Amino acid sequence: MSEDGLLDRRLLERLLPALVRLEDGFVALPAAEPAPFDEVAAGAVLDEVADRLRDNYPYFHPLYAGQMLKPPHPLARAAYALAMWINPNNHALDGGRASSALEKEAVAEIARMFGWEDALGHLCGGGTMANLEALWVAGRLHPGKAIVASAQSHYTHRRISDVLGLEYRSIATDARGRMDPVALRAQLERGDVGTVVTTMGTTATGSVDPLPEVLRLRDEFGFRVHADAAYGGYFTLVSGLEPEAREAFDAIGRADSIVIDPHKHGLQPYGCGCVLFRDPSVAALYRHDSPYTYFSSDDLHLGEISLECSRAGASAVALWATQRLLPLVRDGALASGLHAGLRAARDLHARLDADARFITPFAPQLDIVVWAVEAPSVSHASQLARAIFAAAEKRGLYLAVAELPLAFFPNLPPAMRADRETIACLRSVLMKPEHVAWIERIYALLDQATTELRFAL
Repeated sequence: MSEDGLLDRRLLERLLPALVRLEDGFVALPAAEPAPFDEVAAGAVLDEVADRLRDNYPYFHPLYAGQMLKPPHPLARAAYALAMWINPNNHALDGGRASSALEKEAVAEIARMFGWEDALGHLCGGGTMANLEALWVAGRLHPGKAIVASAQSHYTHRRISDVLGLEYRSIATDARGRMDPVALRAQLERGDVGTVVTTMGTTATGSVDPLPEVLRLRDEFGFRVHADAAYGGYFTLVSGLEPEAREAFDAIGRADSIVIDPHKHGLQPYGCGCVLFRDPSVAALYRHDSPYTYFSSDDLHLGEISLECSRAGASAVALWATQRLLPLVRDGALASGLHAGLRAARDLHARLDADARFITPFAPQLDIVVWAVEAPSVSHASQLARAIFAAAEKRGLYLAVAELPLAFFPNLPPAMRADRETIACLRSVLMKPEHVAWIERIYALLDQATTELRFAL
């Protein structure tokens, strides 16, 4: 263990001087004593909180290779904490003047990452709220028309469509979990589709929808394109993508709206999502009266272009600071971490593909790997996957399980009985840069867990 411990404590010693520097900006104020509290009792409660928080998976460690959980950058943690002494609210400028300015700058940099110079956008509590806003705008512009997304898109799109009172339809995917353009065309020919959601990195497999083909269909049918890049959006900065993914990310700037989650690959604490609109005139759809809120400045208040009201300004401060340290440039420092995760995923996939005990459906497009277990039947394979998941956890390796269509596995052994339409697979999200150096250890633990259970069921 390093002198910083398992939990990264870097910059902690810089937080107090920064807090003093912040306080120095308010020295002209008359003295005011903060509300008293029992420091001894508060310290005891803090210790209790630390004990309770130990009941968690070690999301910060490379041996946690399960769900989409990436540690915030140390600077993001420190900047967020520093902002909490002010506790700004980015709804209106009088609640978060400095943090609102930082949000506008940070969001503009994200928009430029996709080639947009005059986009409208803001931060949200997360990808769900960001997608809600994008589909709300889409519904206002195409009232009464359906929203469609692939069968592997995030479930939130169906739920949001229901909230908005818009019809939702699911589009079949190809054998790699990407939207099938032929199936999409069949829906478009009905003439009642207003918005197509393309997923730039599905939650289950990290598959990237064929955005260029969707855009060609838009030229023919005239619908709105929303790019849900909540997970994969930052991969636009990585040159080493496989060709089809690279082509899709190169086309993302032609979408009408984009959602990206800085609290995933942007190294931010939860919750920090972002919604962007290519046409800034959609701001007119948000127009509302609030005579008691937007009075301190004639400048744009972020609440005037957002469905959310109160929002943590600390999220904007942390994001701005991180992007100041790690600018959003192609193959820059932030992109190098993404590329490391991509290399880790390819390494793990290659090892799995060479192991007769496992069945890999396709090579990863991003940093998510899925694999099934060889067995006499799909039911047996699904049981084994869940058992290996539990056995790996006992050895300190934390994976995930995904239920995937059998259509993703055309390479199942002929003798394997297809007694289910879906198969439970093991899944690994290798989104930490450190993962690239830990694949050998991860695979060794997986091998031990599999060897133990291979013939147990």
